[in-house]
Amino acid sequence: MSRTADEVSAQARLAADLIELDSAVAGCYACPRLVAWREEVAATRRAAFRDEEYWGRPLPGFGTSDARIAILGLAPAAHGGNRTGRIFTGDRSGDVLFAALHRAGLANQPTSVALDDGLTLRDTRIFPAVRCAPPANKPTPAERETCAPWFHREVELIRPTLRVVVALGAFAWAAWWPALTAVYGVRPPTPRPAFGHGAHWSGAGAPELLGSYHVSQQNTFTGRLTPAMLDEVFARAKTLAGLT
Repeated sequence: MSRTADEVSAQARLAADLIELDSAVAGCYACPRLVAWREEVAATRRAAFRDEEYWGRPLPGFGTSDARIAILGLAPAAHGGNRTGRIFTGDRSGDVLFAALHRAGLANQPTSVALDDGLTLRDTRIFPAVRCAPPANKPTPAERETCAPWFHREVELIRPTLRVVVALGAFAWAAWWPALTAVYGVRPPTPRPAFGHGAHWSGAGAPELLGSYHVSQQNTFTGRLTPAMLDEVFARAKTLAGLT
């Protein structure tokens, strides 16, 4: 159980594989504001889910241990992953994301509603930069930094096969640059490449980085992000990862 930033770093380094890492992540209590919020949401619940038992803990990653494509998100949704225990599961964002992954041949089904729904991924792993649902979906910089070792260790464990990182949104795009140094020993470019949908950065000795608008309702309901736009990103990711 991790209760400080130093303990998070130590526990992350000790994780020998993804199973150990996932277990350590789920036992993290290092950020008091996030702990209080995730537990409050789990206790009060949304009316539509009042008969369900919420997960109410940090979320581990989801997908294959030999992933060639990583999808980096922001943080779990309060009534999505924080309820179901799996990233992008049980919310509208997940509906959009997994439908796109299914169309791309990277998921065995187009829906993600519960831990026991039979969903599996192919050559892909998904994880958030921040593992707990934050109030107003906005982690603080300090919370992002405290949580970073979990994310960095996850990348390190799939490094042998990882070829492409798809960053969902500007927050994930910005979170990648410290990971680039922590895991690959590569200094980020200066100035940092600007985030945008379809943005692409390539550097020696590191995975290709692709940007995509986040699959939030704010983007998908307004048409800022369409299914066709998401399909283009994952088609490109597959090509760069050598999966086509």
